[in-house]
Amino acid sequence: MNKGIKYTAAYFLLIGIISSCTKMDMTSSTNPTSSIIIDPFYYTKESFGTNIDFASLNNYANQAKPNYITNDNSGGNTITDAKATLGRVLFYDKNLSINNTVSCSSCHKQAFAFSDTSLKSDGVLDGLTVRHSMRLINARFANESKFFWNERAASLEIQTTMPIQDHAEMGFSGLNGRGNLDTLLKKLSVIKYYKEIFKKVYGDTVVTEPRLQESLAQFVRSIQSFDSKFDVGRSLVNNEATPFPNYTALENAGKNLYLTPPVFDGKGNRIAGGIGCNGCHRAPEFDIDPNTKNNGIVGIIGSLAIETNDTRAPSLRDLVKADGTINSPMMHTGQFTTIEAVLGHYNNIPNLGGNSNLDGRLKADGVGNKLNLTPTEITQVVAFIKTLGGTNVYIDKRWSNPFLVQ
Repeated sequence: MNKGIKYTAAYFLLIGIISSCTKMDMTSSTNPTSSIIIDPFYYTKESFGTNIDFASLNNYANQAKPNYITNDNSGGNTITDAKATLGRVLFYDKNLSINNTVSCSSCHKQAFAFSDTSLKSDGVLDGLTVRHSMRLINARFANESKFFWNERAASLEIQTTMPIQDHAEMGFSGLNGRGNLDTLLKKLSVIKYYKEIFKKVYGDTVVTEPRLQESLAQFVRSIQSFDSKFDVGRSLVNNEATPFPNYTALENAGKNLYLTPPVFDGKGNRIAGGIGCNGCHRAPEFDIDPNTKNNGIVGIIGSLAIETNDTRAPSLRDLVKADGTINSPMMHTGQFTTIEAVLGHYNNIPNLGGNSNLDGRLKADGVGNKLNLTPTEITQVVAFIKTLGGTNVYIDKRWSNPFLVQ
């Protein structure tokens, strides 16, 4: 054989070995040749490019927030940049569904304040969610620590893996021949970028449910929005009740109506005061009061059943974008598509039979309250609600899809 051919073959063989070593899975072996540099994030870079860079992580742990925001339900799960980054990957990864078609982000879209414009969100194999997707804005700062509309999850950590195990949503239910959560854990454990990321974040490649819960919860809690017109105004005064210098007269009037409790005549008819929205959706976080009961919306989408246990709600922040565009249908049934329609519901609470869980703040002597809002008052409250929308949450890359191709 010609020597030139031998040398050429040897050269390409060596290049092939070096190339293979560059991709070597560091979790399973160590390169014995000290002169060959192995990239421990080869597969991470292959899947995410510069969107995930463990040499320069995005800031999730130390984001600025206003000094008037005091609630924090993180508990012992303090946000770190590394774990929130892992949570971001998990949040957008369709591998978390039984047939690789949906991710958490399929129902909670950044473009709509991490909600969905659809009445029901698509799940796996023609499945649909039962309730409308809740917005995930400022979850960390909610006084209510339970999650889902009916509060069936005691914490955000517990909530994160429940949709994964739902038969219709993400499919790892263990029903009808499908795999269960253990099946998912094994599935993720052999994905090469997860081997690299878990090794970096946890020191080993073991994929467990507590680690999924911890990281996903950290990512969701990192999603915050404090750049609204309300925040600009609140930073200029000492409390919410003071007129905001940057507000119009209409917006300040709406804020006053929102914050001020109503005065009733004893029969549920408002005769003075405001409309008391703040009693359940407390400023400045605008999250739901943990003691709130049903708001008069009963039933489940597409069902005639009476369902009165839906007592949670997302923050009213970013209900609308800064331009006033509604992000998604409202209530767990998604039955309202305008703020005016929501106010119409609270203006005259329906007296529905079977609703023994109606919140006491919405009734008098067992009868639904009547706020008797005037057209002017409705316009004022709508103008105020629209000041709660920010801009950054929709475009910040920290919360965007990190996958190059999916």
